[in-house]
Amino acid sequence: MSIATERKRRILTTHVGSLPRPADLSELMVARMDGRSVDMMKYADAVTKAVADCVAYQLDIGIDIISDGEQSKSSFSTYVHQRLGGIHRREGSPQGRAHTKEIDAFPDFYTAGHSGTQPAGFECVGPMTYAGADLLKADLDNLKAAIAGRNPVDVFIPAASVATVEGAVIDRHYNNEDAYLAAIIEAMRVEYEAIVAAGFSVQLDDPRLAMHYMLNPEMTVKEAQAWARRRVEAMNESVKNIPSNRIRHHTCYGINIGPRTHDFEMKHLTDIILSIKADFYSFEYGNPRHEHEWRIWEGVKLPEGKALLPGVVTHASVLVEHPELVAERIVKFAGVIGKENVIASTDCGFASTPRAVPEVLPSIVTAKLQSLVEGAKIASKQLFV
Repeated sequence: MSIATERKRRILTTHVGSLPRPADLSELMVARMDGRSVDMMKYADAVTKAVADCVAYQLDIGIDIISDGEQSKSSFSTYVHQRLGGIHRREGSPQGRAHTKEIDAFPDFYTAGHSGTQPAGFECVGPMTYAGADLLKADLDNLKAAIAGRNPVDVFIPAASVATVEGAVIDRHYNNEDAYLAAIIEAMRVEYEAIVAAGFSVQLDDPRLAMHYMLNPEMTVKEAQAWARRRVEAMNESVKNIPSNRIRHHTCYGINIGPRTHDFEMKHLTDIILSIKADFYSFEYGNPRHEHEWRIWEGVKLPEGKALLPGVVTHASVLVEHPELVAERIVKFAGVIGKENVIASTDCGFASTPRAVPEVLPSIVTAKLQSLVEGAKIASKQLFV
């Protein structure tokens, strides 16, 4: 089966990529992060098993387009610290939270220990290179083994976007924005192209596209849009050798169960997102800050072959969405962009770092994904008659 064929028959389901890790793997991962001795064969076996179990978990629930659950990664962004040459940990890594529009507006909430953005802990001190070939190969091999004999509609692997790497690693070497972006492009291109060459789709994880406005207290909307357009140019350059039908793009507002009154509104991003070289666009929709934004897409004609992946269940609440609500959200989007152009997804991933207490516990993640699948079935019965 293919995505193009199945989209004409029913509403497909997917998610953003990150799913809860088993406790034993999290413990080993934290030990490595802390610099403690770890039996690397035991660690590799734990990752391989976690990927196999995660693939089976997704397919058993009924998810159509699956990932490796990012089981091998310490987070969607910090994993690049192990894969890029020319960077090292900052001495006296910064503690505390960054200065942002959101934290400034609600200091009582964020200083009480709630989630917030942390300053980057790594810096680029020499020519940036891609030095993670072995780690990447292990990811590809594990996922190939996990899907052997199975038949998902498609399989994707998330990878940090150019802007994500820029935000995760402070430049102390190039001292020039364009030169630094060019270095990131060439380094990360290796990962993107290898993922697609292995037979998978690549998902460009790009939350900073939507979050940069909130992260910079003095930034205006127009300045944020100009910043985003420059990063899209860089991102498009990084995937210039990959067919757009093998590229997904994801942006969001981070794993933050907070007030979020300073989220950059989708009306300021729509045209920028559609300029990205990808056939699939994933973004937040399944929460009270963004559920009204389906109307923004009224009158927008998607180019042939492209699809939107709106989140219809959220990572920003532990409430489990009723399948009827999920179906309602899907039907609304189908009404404005066409039923064949909607793939039901989640707002964001469900696993941050292994050190953190999960924002949404694994049992609740399962219930949310089950609602996602059931809601898509309900919507399909309404839309495809």
